[in-house]
Formats: sequence, C-alpha cells, structure tokens
Amino acid sequence: MAFNAREASILLAASNTELKNRALEQIALELTNNKDEIIKANKIDLERSREENISAPLLKRLKFDEQKISDVISGIYSLIKLEDPVGKTLMATELDKGLELYKVSCPIGVIGVIFESRPDALVQISTLCMKSGNSVLLKGGSEARETNRILADVISRATKSAGIPEGWIQLLETRADVNEMLKLDEYIDLIIPRGSNEFVRYIIDNSRIPVLGHADGICHCYVDKDADLDMALKIVVDSKTQYVAVCNAAETLLVHENIAQEFLPLLKDEMDKKGVTLVGCKKTVNIISVDDATKKDWETEYLDYKLSIKVVEDIHEAIAHINTYGSGHTDTIITRSSKAASLFMELVDSGMYSGIAQHVLAMDFVTDLVRK
Repeated sequence: MAFNAREASILLAASNTELKNRALEQIALELTNNKDEIIKANKIDLERSREENISAPLLKRLKFDEQKISDVISGIYSLIKLEDPVGKTLMATELDKGLELYKVSCPIGVIGVIFESRPDALVQISTLCMKSGNSVLLKGGSEARETNRILADVISRATKSAGIPEGWIQLLETRADVNEMLKLDEYIDLIIPRGSNEFVRYIIDNSRIPVLGHADGICHCYVDKDADLDMALKIVVDSKTQYVAVCNAAETLLVHENIAQEFLPLLKDEMDKKGVTLVGCKKTVNIISVDDATKKDWETEYLDYKLSIKVVEDIHEAIAHINTYGSGHTDTIITRSSKAASLFMELVDSGMYSGIAQHVLAMDFVTDLVRK
C-alpha cells in the first residue's frame, strides 16, 4: 500500500490545478450520489459503538449524517476555490550573472495520518492532501471502520474517474497496520498523528519518519475584570457546550477575582441547565457549590460535559496558568480592555488566540475558522 502510494505520488505531484479541482468536484458529486449508503454504513458503526458503551460525546463525533455530509461537501467546494499551494515561487535570488536560484513550493510526497473517530476528518484530510498534491495513508478510529471504508472507496473511485493516478489514497484498519507503517521510511515522508500526548510520543519514539504531532487541546477561556458579563456568560457556555468533543472546546475557565462573586453563580445556573459538571479551586468552592479541582484537572482535556474553574488575582496569573497547563492550542480572553487583550495575545503561548475586546469573537466562530 505504501509502495503504491509512493508510485502515485510522483504523478500526483505533477498534476495541474485544473485536474486536481476536477477530481475534488467529482468527490463532492460522488459523496452526494452515495449519501444513503454512507449514512447506512455509519448507522452500523453507531449501533456497534452504543453496544460497546462509548460515551455520548464520542458518539456525537462519530455520527456522520446528512448534515455532516453536506458540511464536508461545502468544505470541498471551499477548497476548490483556494489557490493551488504547489508550484509557487517563494523566493528568487540572483547568485551571479545568468545564475538564479528559485525556491518553489512542492508536495511533501506520501503522508501517513492517524486520526480520531470522525468520518468527516477522513474526507477533510484526503481532500487537503489531494489539493496539495500528496498521496495519503489513512488510519481512522476503529469505531468508524464501516464509514471509513465506504468513504475511502468513494473518494478513490471518484478521483480515478477524474484522471488522478490510482493508489494515491490508502486506508489502514488495524493497529498492526500502524506499526508496519512506522517502519516504512523508504516510502512515507511524513506522519501526522492526532491523539493524546502519550500516543504522539509513542509514534515519535517508534519511527524514523518525521512526525508532525497534534496532541491535547487543553483550551482556556479567561474572563477579565473588564469583561461584559452578559457577553462572557454566552461565550463561556457556548465554548464548553456547543460541541464538547472537539479539540478546541473550553476545558478550563479562568475568572478574575474582582468579578468572580457575581459571575460564577450566573455561570453555574447556565451550566447546570446544560448538564455540565464543574470543579474548581478553593476560591471557586467558596463562591459556588462544586467539587475541588486537582492538578490533574488542570492537565486534562475532558472532551465531555465537564469544566474546571480557577479564580485568579489578575491577568498575569491567568497567563501563567495557561502557559503552565495549556497545550498551545486555542485560548481566549474576554475583556473590554484592548490593552489587556494585547497583553494576553503577546504573552500566551498558543496556536490560536481569541481576544474579545472591541469586537466579539466567540469560540464557535473560532471553530469554524479552524475547520475552514
């Protein structure tokens, strides 16, 4: 499978933009045409997972219904509109008279991606690889095996009919397959594992192939002393409950001590309605009735209806907490102070910032941006 992907990657790398976009259009069309079969396969995965007592948030992540199919198709058409990343001149230097050096973007080659039980991730990953001219070996969660099989088959057939070389997309299904993949540095250029820190570390320690690790999403929401509390309440509730199983859902809430007495009771009322379990520091426990938070809570990505709360003395304590326990994924400040928002974004070590000061940027909008 890796050999076939390598062979296909050579031709795929040379495919022009028109061919790749035509193949993407064909994928979108075939997903629509095979919608009923895809949903049927997904129902088999869902039923088996319920029997195995998989948690409700993970079942939600596994579900691939008509709406999610529509979403991934919309994503494909958005991808078609994007500029081709291949063949762009990034730098040009004249080394001597008649001697010029060009730095031009090119595909990576063959990418192995290990991802969680989200069938929509399979479509997103494979189409991104297609647009960027890369072959891909995919290993999704075993919970989604029936859905992943039909999706990989639909995508393979669609791109073959559009003229893309056969074999560019391969589906792995077992842990043994993953262990074999880690040995194939002759054929695979990059591995992208999505999962826990322990899992990513295992991949790094057991392969000579370069690894681009995606680990925990321990995301923070900090409500500053100058926040609009009505706005803050809506944003915090949404950032935790809109989709608890995504990697950029809020897991820890930090609240400035000047507004904690007023804000936390309001928050608890709303979170109780949503069925969210709260734990907190000693200051939090003295304000609302919740269990004590432990050090492990600050280090945990719940992916569930649970939120840890810490009352902080000032923005500097909030920033220190995030830089100590955060995973560098997505972190938010809610404040009316542009100065506080700027300080937060300068000092917090995070891949995605959301500063709510003069304008509102809710966590679910950030989620949309990440997906796009």
